[in-house]
Amino acid sequence: MITQKQLTVMSIAAGVNVANIYYNQPILNTIAQDLHVSHLAVGNLPTFSQAGYGLGLFFVSPLGDKMDRKKLIIILHLLSALTLIGLAISENIYILYALSLLLGAFAAAAQVIIPMAAAMSPKERGKTVGTIFSGLLAGILLARTLSGYISDWFDNWHYVFGLSAILVTLCMLAIYKTLPNMESHFTKSYLSLLKSSILQLERFSLLRRNTLLITLAFGIFCSFWTTLTFKLSLAPFHYGSDIIGLFGILAITGVVLAPQIGKLADRFDASFTKLIAIVLILISILAIRYFESSLWAFIIATILLDVGFQAIQITNLAQIYTLDERAHSRINTAYMSSMFVGGAFGTFIGVWCWEKGGWDFVTLQLLILGLLSLCTIMYSKIFKNPLIKTQEG
Repeated sequence: MITQKQLTVMSIAAGVNVANIYYNQPILNTIAQDLHVSHLAVGNLPTFSQAGYGLGLFFVSPLGDKMDRKKLIIILHLLSALTLIGLAISENIYILYALSLLLGAFAAAAQVIIPMAAAMSPKERGKTVGTIFSGLLAGILLARTLSGYISDWFDNWHYVFGLSAILVTLCMLAIYKTLPNMESHFTKSYLSLLKSSILQLERFSLLRRNTLLITLAFGIFCSFWTTLTFKLSLAPFHYGSDIIGLFGILAITGVVLAPQIGKLADRFDASFTKLIAIVLILISILAIRYFESSLWAFIIATILLDVGFQAIQITNLAQIYTLDERAHSRINTAYMSSMFVGGAFGTFIGVWCWEKGGWDFVTLQLLILGLLSLCTIMYSKIFKNPLIKTQEG
C-alpha cells in the first residue's frame, strides 16, 4: 500500500518533470532577443519539447515493464538534470533545439511514475491516480507563471533552467529515499517491448474504448484552448496575451478536484462518472456557442470543460491499470500516445475551422467531437467485457 509520503513525492516529481516541457513558452521572446534570432526560430523550441515528450512516451516509458521502475525514474531524473544544466549555459539556438528534444523525452519519467503509483495502490487506484494528476497539472500551470517571473526577477532566462535542474535533483534524491524497488516482468528484447505496447490495444477491448474516448476528449480540450486565444483577442473582448493567459489559472479547479474525482472513480460505476463528465463538456460547448459575447460564459465553460476532461482522464486511467499489472507501462504507452494524437488532431481541426468559418465552425466541430465521445461512453456502458486475450502481449 502506498504511503502518504510516497504519494506526495511522486505527485511533486510528476509535476516537476512535466513542467520542464512548458518552461520555455513564456520566455520565447526573451530568448529571441538574447540570442539575436527570429521569433520563428525560437518558436520551434516548444515544438521540440513536445516532440521529445511524444518520443519519450513511446520509446522510454514502456521500459517501466522491463526494468526496475524506481531505477528507471532515477536515471531519467539524472539525465533531465544534466540536460537542464546544458540549457542553463547554452547560447546557441541549435543546441537549445537538441536539448529541448532530449528534455521532453526524459520528462516521460512522469509516465513511469503514474503506473508505478497505480501498482502500489491496488485498492484506491482512482484516488491515487487523481492525486498524482493534481501534481502533474499543478506543474503545467505553475511552469508558465514561474518561468516568466524568474526570468524577469533575475533578468536572465538561463536561471529558469538552472532552478529546474535543482528541483529535479531534489526530486531524484527524494525518490531514492522513499520509493520501493519494483520487480519487472517483461524479459524479452526491447523491440519486442515496443511491439508489445501496440499489441496491448489488441488484447483489451476496454483499453481500445478508453483510448478512443480520451483521443476525442483531448481533441476537444486542445481545440478549445487553441482557438480560445483567437476568440478572446477579437471583439467584444479585445484581450491581450496577458489577460488570455489568466484563463489558464481557471484550470486550477481541475487540480483541486482531481483527487475527489478519483474517489468517485473508485466508488461509482465508471461509465456513470464519464457520462457526467461528457455532459459537463457538452454544457460548456453550448455555453460558448450560444453566449459567445459573455465573459462569464467563457469562464464557466473553461472550468466545466477542464473538470470534465480530468474526470474522464482519471477514470480511464483507474480502469486501464486494472487490466494487467505486468504490462502497466506498455498499456500506459498505448493509451497516452493515442491521446497525444488526438490532441494534435484537435489543434489542427480547430485552427482549420476557425479559418474557414470562425467561431460557429469551431463550436460545431467541438459539439461533433463531444457527441462522438458520448456515443463511445454509451457503447462502453453496453459492452463491458474488458478482456479479449488473456495471454501476455
